[in-house]
Amino acid sequence: MLNFNECTLLKLDKTFHLTQIETCPALTDWLNSYAETSDLERPMLGLYRQTLQRYVHDWNEMELIHHFIGPLFTLVNFSTHKFSLFLERSFSGTVDGIELGGNPDSVIASGYRSPEKPYFCFQEYKRERDPKGDPAGQVLAAMLVAQEINEHQYPVYGCYVVGELWHFVLLQGKEYGISRSYMATGDDIFEIFGVLKRLKQIITELVEQ
Repeated sequence: MLNFNECTLLKLDKTFHLTQIETCPALTDWLNSYAETSDLERPMLGLYRQTLQRYVHDWNEMELIHHFIGPLFTLVNFSTHKFSLFLERSFSGTVDGIELGGNPDSVIASGYRSPEKPYFCFQEYKRERDPKGDPAGQVLAAMLVAQEINEHQYPVYGCYVVGELWHFVLLQGKEYGISRSYMATGDDIFEIFGVLKRLKQIITELVEQ
């Protein structure tokens, strides 16, 4: 088995004949149609941003998760009776005859008590300095498995975070796109949150098909 933690973009590109494309219409649509934040959400995001600005260079992995990423995801509220956000759940699959598997930091998948069909894969790193491995490669590996589980019926969404920087990813077939960097310690936090809110809308539509 090839573990997600061992994967880099270079290894995945060569092994599975993938292509990173600069212009990815589905990714562009997702990012440009982000949902606006409400008057109640903006002060909370301001508080999260202020805390991140103060501690991002010193937090360890668990502190980043509990003090920033977790509250941000909770504010979006991905938990419903049809799909939910699952943490550290292992899953695997066979892609082009090669078994891939691992434990992504989180996935959004259909299912109430346990994940079924994954729609979104997320990977984070504790700080900007000395990140371990290739976060883009690791999240893309999980997305490849999700694509197989879903029988290539629709794009798979993803995101990876290194310290204050967020990147969104979309995989469709053998092609994938990666967004620009979004800096959560600046005004980009409102776009990040809006993109995540839009993701919830997209997944709701997919689950109801």
